Amino acid sequence: MPETVPQPSGALSVSAALRVECTREGFARVRSFTRDTLHVWSLGHRYDDTTLVVTELAANAATHAAPAAGAPGAPEIRLAFLLDPTHLLVTVSDPDDHPPVYTPAGSALEEHGRGLCLVDALSEEWGWTPCPPAGKTVWARLSTCPPI
Repeated sequence: MPETVPQPSGALSVSAALRVECTREGFARVRSFTRDTLHVWSLGHRYDDTTLVVTELAANAATHAAPAAGAPGAPEIRLAFLLDPTHLLVTVSDPDDHPPVYTPAGSALEEHGRGLCLVDALSEEWGWTPCPPAGKTVWARLSTCPPI
């Protein structure tokens, strides 16, 4: 069932966004954008987890957006970060209307299907919301607190 994207707590927040093609170069831009944004926001300690979450969400979007785009060339996805004092909200939007499919971890030897399990493990919560007239946004909320 779709959920609404969590809203900032009302405290001061900042955001950053990137529109990117689903190509090898596009995914390199996603990782660079993530690194650079977290560096500017003094969240280098959250880089590894955030990059893994962003990579999994972007890979899922690319996998499912390509058939939905229906046009020649690589489809685009939209990546956004919203930072409030205690959380980083990561969103990835694509043109596909179908909800993400979460499959609880099965065999550790499976080659595909573990991406949302990783997102679930690394984020405090995650979900998705439709984006009328077409598409969806999948989001994950991560703590900004340094590891203990």
